[in-house]
Amino acid sequence: MKPAIRSSDALIEGREAFRQRRWRKARDRLAEAEAAAPLEPPDYELLATADFLISPDSAGLDAWERAHHVHLARGDVPRAVRAAFWLGMNLMNRGEQARAGGWLARAQRLLDESGIDSVERGYMLLPAALRASRDGDAEAQLAIHGQVVEIGRRFGDQDLVTFARMGQGRGLLSSGDIPAGRAVMDEVMVAITSGDVSPLVVGIVYCSVIMGLRQVYDMGRAREWTAALERWCESQPELQMYRGECLIYKAEMRQHTGDWEKALEEMVDARTRLVGPPPHPSAGTAAYHEGELHRLAGRFAEAEEAYVRSGELGRNPQPGLALLRLAQGRVQVAEAAVRRAAAETVGMSARAELLPGYVEVLLAAGDVDGAEAGITELATIADATGSDYLEAAAREATGAIHLARDEPDQALKALRQAADAWQRLDAVYQLARTRVLAGRACHQLGDEEGARLEVAAARKEFIRLGANHDLAILDDAAARHEDVSHPLSKREFEVAELVAAGLSNKAIATQLFLSERTAESHVKHICDKLGFNSRAQVAAWVAALKAAT
Repeated sequence: MKPAIRSSDALIEGREAFRQRRWRKARDRLAEAEAAAPLEPPDYELLATADFLISPDSAGLDAWERAHHVHLARGDVPRAVRAAFWLGMNLMNRGEQARAGGWLARAQRLLDESGIDSVERGYMLLPAALRASRDGDAEAQLAIHGQVVEIGRRFGDQDLVTFARMGQGRGLLSSGDIPAGRAVMDEVMVAITSGDVSPLVVGIVYCSVIMGLRQVYDMGRAREWTAALERWCESQPELQMYRGECLIYKAEMRQHTGDWEKALEEMVDARTRLVGPPPHPSAGTAAYHEGELHRLAGRFAEAEEAYVRSGELGRNPQPGLALLRLAQGRVQVAEAAVRRAAAETVGMSARAELLPGYVEVLLAAGDVDGAEAGITELATIADATGSDYLEAAAREATGAIHLARDEPDQALKALRQAADAWQRLDAVYQLARTRVLAGRACHQLGDEEGARLEVAAARKEFIRLGANHDLAILDDAAARHEDVSHPLSKREFEVAELVAAGLSNKAIATQLFLSERTAESHVKHICDKLGFNSRAQVAAWVAALKAAT
């Protein structure tokens, strides 16, 4: 029989394992030591921290509570307050707001009654800063975090300073000072990836920084810092840094760079952790992204189930559900859904998330003018946030608009700019979609070789990603292209048929949900391509073509 480890040996081993960042061994040995005899107060903090870093479900709650009581029994009010603070914050992250509020109120009362000037006063200002952030009061958020930074620097507490600087960065982003906010976020991320901050703080700060960058669609920075933090985490294999919301952001980065299989696995994990009880608001976001990944892969039944689940969990399933309906050929249903969502959606970040899908659906429904208005708004948000991602999305959509208006020269210019941006951002799926559009523009310009090269590159990426729906669209387009016996685009031929039916430009515009100017432009392009100078010639050509087929 293996001899039992003595309590003193277990304690020594636990402390050493903690120093070496071997979190599981630290937790196990310290728990073993506690089972034999009460720990010293600092050792309870080590136990709680190690448990937090490896156990997403328990997050060290019991150990923090025991640490609080031991500190309080020994008269160490500041450390008792610190333990209660961490207990409250962890409960808050789990969605247990009532218990969290109780522990934070207790910590504040103890601190107030003690009259002690300690660094914990800075920690206890953080909940008020979080409330200001939730209320959208960027001015108050910045002011409170400024006080916290001063306290943290006065006591030499780098964890507290980093917390507060992160809050300042979020506040600057919320107030519209995007460059200053990004600069602060960069400073914070340097601190947490260089080892200046305790592992207890790293995951929380990272999650908040990525959330801030995500809200202003700085996907390039979010991806870069995620990669840097992952490298830091690789030196600590037992570390379970990503929980709930953080796991969603990490999975989004994987989706963005094309690792869809792993992204789906992490989204399901995040949703499972967040669904509760009680359910966390972000559970619906995870479910929505599950739907997106299934839709892109052509698994429509699974996508539908995930979108419905996201709605049940409180996340509006648009524009993903509308794009699913579009993929199913239910254009009118998709159009009605995105129009309703656009009327209800407020806030720059939420609008930016909706608009690309909104534009895609309206273009499919033939409302080119409505789609163009959506692009104008998207470009305005891109300019306000300085987001390369949103600018690329706006340029891609602009290219699609020009294609709908049979302006391939202008389309190709916008699409080349979008493709360059997507490539810089490592946005592989968006780049492939843009290449498909560029292929269409090349085809309309008569550059068949250029069209083939663009589509071949897109097809290769779709195959690698498993983007089966996009592959199906390419295959269908290829089949239709083989049957083309005239130079008109699909939309131009629709217009030509209506000309042959005797409709005026105004009537054509009404029939196809276009502006009268766009209908007139289509008729002109048709005549130019066919070498005609009258509507009667167009009508005769359509009749002859139909008779021949």
